[in-house]
Amino acid sequence: MSNIDEIKKDRLRKLEDIKKSGIDPYPAENKRTHSCKQILDNFKELSLNEQTLFLTGRLRAIRGHGGSVFVHFEDGSGKMQGYLKKDELGDEKYKFFHNNIDVGDFIQFSGNLFLTKKGEKTILVKDYSILSKSLSSLPEKWHGLKDVEERFRKRYLDLIMNQETKDIFKKRSEIIKGIREFLNENDFIEVETPILQTLYGGANAKPFKTHLNALNMDLYLRIAPELYLKRLLVGGYDRVFEIGRCFRNEGMDREHNPDFTMLECYVAYWNWEDLMAFMEKMLHKINPEVFPKKWDRVEYKDIVKNGNEKEAFAKIKKPCFVLHLPNIPLCKNGEALQGIVNGIELIKAFTEQNNPIEQRKAFEEQELLRKKGNEEAQILDEDFLEALEYGMPPAAGFGIGIDRLAILLTEAKSLRESILFPFMRSK
Repeated sequence: MSNIDEIKKDRLRKLEDIKKSGIDPYPAENKRTHSCKQILDNFKELSLNEQTLFLTGRLRAIRGHGGSVFVHFEDGSGKMQGYLKKDELGDEKYKFFHNNIDVGDFIQFSGNLFLTKKGEKTILVKDYSILSKSLSSLPEKWHGLKDVEERFRKRYLDLIMNQETKDIFKKRSEIIKGIREFLNENDFIEVETPILQTLYGGANAKPFKTHLNALNMDLYLRIAPELYLKRLLVGGYDRVFEIGRCFRNEGMDREHNPDFTMLECYVAYWNWEDLMAFMEKMLHKINPEVFPKKWDRVEYKDIVKNGNEKEAFAKIKKPCFVLHLPNIPLCKNGEALQGIVNGIELIKAFTEQNNPIEQRKAFEEQELLRKKGNEEAQILDEDFLEALEYGMPPAAGFGIGIDRLAILLTEAKSLRESILFPFMRSK
């Protein structure tokens, strides 16, 4: 039997002992008066209060010293130290803790605060209750390249063991919050458009296909929300945005995952010049250290040779707009651009084609490419063309890859490190 199996067998024994003692190892109720952070931030004031405090969290360390035990435990806000004394708890309660409680268990502690001789903020435990018994032990080491695959497969352990990982996703959440706040301040309306689509469109990509049994029809996971957002411009909204998952059945590398998060925005009565000024302003506000007030601008034809975009873009380190991208079927007058930062293709934006006749021609050209075997060519969407025939105002739009933005603004080194649960090959 392996050491891991022995540990699990021992914890299962402890679980049975807890239940035999008449204690529910997974109770539905608990009591918490403060988070760890609230205790640490207001320690002086709370330590003078004789009121019994209730704290909860996962045990991260247990250090026994004869008739006393020091523990470290943490909740989502921070980490605290607890001090358990046999004299305070009584022999039976103290012995029960020693015999049945392990690192990884969730515990509720109640007691009062004090400072140790070393000045560490601590709760003197007068009582405790088990909230959740862990049956598998936490890994002793969970960092470094040799563990990277397991870190992604078992992100929950990665979050427990690596503060850096927790910080990445906290920062990612703050980035999205900042984007929403900026767009709301600028009179954008947040909307939701279909993820399951009868026709996929809005980008050159191969889709994932599925089937709706209720109507016996094939559907696709969206590759982009673009065509539905433009329908909203036709419907009378001037400024719309969506932050949501998109799905593309393509290769996987540092900057690509089969499902990813995209921000797409569309604005009536703007062109690409308006967009560039707006994106500069928004991203500078999100992080002025990474994004300057004014980005460089270069022509696509001047930097991309022999169609090798990847090689050309990799050389661009400072935030830069690459202008006049070729072959963009939904673009007007060739006014299409990529936003490149540190070699990463972060943004795609253009003045939108609102001429239904010209849009049909572009779709028909894409259909010819599809017939020649290009699986990523766009599909002619009659419903979208009909919407354009009712009239879409002059408009411009942009998309930003949120996962790629997180790479730039956090310690993440790849897309998989900026996505909580990246796609992994089956073991």
